[in-house]
Amino acid sequence: MLGKIKSYTKKDNLLSIEFENGTASVTVVTATIINFFSPHLAQRRVSKAIENLQTSSTPFSIDADADQLTIRTKKLKILISTDFKTDIYDTLGNPLCEDYRGDGQPFVRRGSSAQLEIASQEGHKIDEQASGEKIKIFKKMAENTYFYGLGDKTGHLNKKDYHYRMWNTDNPNPHVESFEAMYKTIPFFIALRSQQAFGIFFDNSFESTFDFGKENSDYYAFSAKDGDLDYYFIYGPSMKTVIGGYTYLTGRTPLPQLWTLGYQQSRWAYTPENRLHEIADTFRQKDIPCDVIHLDIDYMDGYRVFTWDKKKFADPTRTLTDLRKQGFKVVTIIDPAVKKDKGYTIYDEGLKNNYFATDKDGIPYVNQVWPGDALYPDFANKTVRHWWSKNQKIMTDTGVSGIWNDMNEPASFNGPLPDDVHFNNDGISADHREIHNVYGHYMSKATYEGLKEATGKRPFVITRAAYAGTQKYATVWTGDNQSLWEHLRMSLPMLMNLGLSGITFCGTDVGGFGFDCTAELLSRWVQVGAFTPLFRNHSSIFTRDQEPWAFDEQTEAINRKYIKLRYQLLPYLYDILHEEESNGLPMMRPLLLGYQSDEATYEINDEFLCGDQILVAPIVEQGLTSRMLYLPKGDYWIDYWTKEVFAGGQYIIKKAPIDVCPIFVREGSVIPLYPVQNYVGEKDVKQLTLSIYPFVRSGQTNYEHYQDDGESFNYRSGVYNLYDFSLKQVNEHELKMTLKRPHAEYDHAYHSFKFILNRINDPKIIVDGQITPFDAAGEQLTFQADDPKEIHISY
Repeated sequence: MLGKIKSYTKKDNLLSIEFENGTASVTVVTATIINFFSPHLAQRRVSKAIENLQTSSTPFSIDADADQLTIRTKKLKILISTDFKTDIYDTLGNPLCEDYRGDGQPFVRRGSSAQLEIASQEGHKIDEQASGEKIKIFKKMAENTYFYGLGDKTGHLNKKDYHYRMWNTDNPNPHVESFEAMYKTIPFFIALRSQQAFGIFFDNSFESTFDFGKENSDYYAFSAKDGDLDYYFIYGPSMKTVIGGYTYLTGRTPLPQLWTLGYQQSRWAYTPENRLHEIADTFRQKDIPCDVIHLDIDYMDGYRVFTWDKKKFADPTRTLTDLRKQGFKVVTIIDPAVKKDKGYTIYDEGLKNNYFATDKDGIPYVNQVWPGDALYPDFANKTVRHWWSKNQKIMTDTGVSGIWNDMNEPASFNGPLPDDVHFNNDGISADHREIHNVYGHYMSKATYEGLKEATGKRPFVITRAAYAGTQKYATVWTGDNQSLWEHLRMSLPMLMNLGLSGITFCGTDVGGFGFDCTAELLSRWVQVGAFTPLFRNHSSIFTRDQEPWAFDEQTEAINRKYIKLRYQLLPYLYDILHEEESNGLPMMRPLLLGYQSDEATYEINDEFLCGDQILVAPIVEQGLTSRMLYLPKGDYWIDYWTKEVFAGGQYIIKKAPIDVCPIFVREGSVIPLYPVQNYVGEKDVKQLTLSIYPFVRSGQTNYEHYQDDGESFNYRSGVYNLYDFSLKQVNEHELKMTLKRPHAEYDHAYHSFKFILNRINDPKIIVDGQITPFDAAGEQLTFQADDPKEIHISY
């Protein structure tokens, strides 16, 4: 309770306010991004999520009136009053985000302590709301408000009426909607009401909670057990602008190497060496593309990180070299826990240099993980991160192409790490309560920087635990899911909310990690995986095999079909991630992100957009061979398989036998395609295919295609090509396609383009006045890259 405003000062973008019982500040980052801060733990900590924030002078005015300050930017009006109460409006005076006046009034849980004891004896777990919060912010709940974000929390896309806990947690039980905490802490959400969106990023790494009306429908709230009041309000009004603002603060996913978008195969565990070769050979023999094979913990010598078990891999360098000749890249798991073992180099170095987290008495803290007694590197310390970065070269010198960071919540077998475990947060003494949620984030940063230094290429890092901003360093997956239909269904909103939370490059274990997959479940899951950024099949030890060929010929054929489709779509997916570096928008998007004005899209959990041109409505229930789906209004949609045309704004029934995933393409789309390859780089792609979906009546669009070497950072120095394709529907049966090349600094340009015109009703086509027949494979035309520049097509 800060009391009344006593005075204020303004300096550049910062407004400092002195209250009767403390201080606070408001920073105008941009006209639409405002930071609200009040110290509680100490003076402002350096943000773990926001690095190198570029601020510029943003004009704003301040008016003082009685006990209230009014701040105006060109986009917002902010009222600051007693106790640092904050109300935010748009320039027309419409309320966007208002503080709730009054105390919290949680609903009452009925039952006596005796009844609770009886229930617990039978195994019933009673939810316990977080207690002891030192900071809690209440916001007024307006009618018809929807909430999204918070990373990969379980449940539905819209988080209204739910309560979540931010405490990175390794829980091996099957994930269900009642899980309040998962592996990641992304304390950012987007609120949408009356087609206006804003976001709030609560930059506090201590355990925090978010309640979207579960406690009381009159308000929503966010709180933390310690730390400072430090949150950013990010205005849209479009959700795309909010995401752009949030990723402007916390960073954007850098463009990955192209091969990381290929199919990836994993299992606990592909050992010994002959099993690894068997998997690789089978992919090539069965004509199923694959770029990556993952090695889980059993490749290590006694689970010692940065080692190899020489009984299983006598010469790992030779093994990885042989696999690379077949087109396979190998990604190895690295956990944070270092085995307590005198004579083990990593342990000896860490102990000698005080690189491990300690207990309250300064003694290295020991818990148990896979290697038994183990110590935890103090990743909060820059010196330790640098040491860990250098160790990545041990793996890359062997031929490893990427690193998979697991168990970095941090996980432990002998009870959780105590609150008083000590870390050196770059010179600031911090305990486990503050570092727990950013431990995996710091580990990812160290791994990323080490791979970059060792290889000079764009690092491929996968992490299970994360914090806001981890997208700058790693891709993520949703953790140890199960081979359950419910987990397939639930993965869609989890991945969509990750994308809305800045984590663009994300995926789930295709087929499920635990339990035993079925042929039907794998067939439906691979249809989803083909359109998710990280496309990895992963399963646990002692479960049945779930490689593409593990069931029957039909299941194998379905896997082959959709994995090959993925490889055709690689240039389209790569274009999305290239654009993401400048706009922050994810590859896998809820329908509402593209159609915010269509309220029918706000709670659709089982459909998604891949980029802005492809809509995927997968089957996520056992036995279904048809489904109802919604097509957003404002556009016509073309069935990918049948080329039927449907008006948007309606529900339709789509038949979907086991080998068909309902896919629709927005009218006016231009989708670049590559030839199918066994692995990225197998073929020198000199011809780009463009699949054109005409407008139903009229319209025009531009599509920009990006090309670079697919692995280096040279593109940041301008070494890339841009191709601009302008499509104009002149009338119902005439198109004009204009080709431009606005940037041409990469010398491996395409030699020619092939155009596939979808939805053709006549077997003949007139191009620039000449009648051109088509082959049975489809409506295709081929032109040299530089001739002609403008193509007229009548059909």
